[in-house]
Amino acid sequence: MQEMDRKTVTLVLGGVRSGKSRWAQELAIEAARVAYVATAQPCDAEMTEKIRRHRAERPISWCTFEEPLEIGRLIAEHAPAFDVMIIDCLTIFVANLQQEAGADPSRMALRIEDLLQALRALRTSVVLVSNEVGSGVVPPYPAGRKFRDALGKLNQQVAGIADNVVLLVAGLPLTLKGTVGART
Repeated sequence: MQEMDRKTVTLVLGGVRSGKSRWAQELAIEAARVAYVATAQPCDAEMTEKIRRHRAERPISWCTFEEPLEIGRLIAEHAPAFDVMIIDCLTIFVANLQQEAGADPSRMALRIEDLLQALRALRTSVVLVSNEVGSGVVPPYPAGRKFRDALGKLNQQVAGIADNVVLLVAGLPLTLKGTVGART
C-alpha cells in the first residue's frame, strides 16, 4: 500500500460491489486525520441501509461530511485540517448533480469545475471512488445514456489530474496510473 505522506490524488474505479470503497478506506487507514465525504442521500430504504452499513465500516475517529453537491467547495474549505479526504462516490455525485441541474446543465458544469479546480489546487491527499461505466451496456433510455456519458467524462477528467488511478475487479486492485500498489 502506498504511503499517504505526500499530497496525491488517487482515483479508485470499479464496478458495483467490486471492493472499491473498502480499498479506498484501507488506503487511508494509517493516516491520523481522515475526512470521509459521503455523497449519497437517504432517498429510500435500500439507500438508508447502505449508508448505515458504510458508516459502521468506517473508523469512529474519521470525520464524516455528507455533501451531495458541493464537493469542490468542501475540499477547498476543509482540506488543510486533514491528511486524507475520501470522496465516496463520484457516481452518486453525478446523479445528484443531474437531478439538481434539471434543464440547466450549466449548473452541473459549474459544480464539476469547482471539484476539478479543488483537485488541481491540492492541499491534502484525496482519494475519489467512482464506478467505471465504460465496460457496461449502452443504456436503453436517453437519461441513462446522458448519465453514463457525464460520469465517464468526469472519470476521465479526474484521471487526467490524478497521480494514481486504480481499477478494482473482484476486490483486486489493478494499478492503471501511478505507484499505488496492491495490498500485501
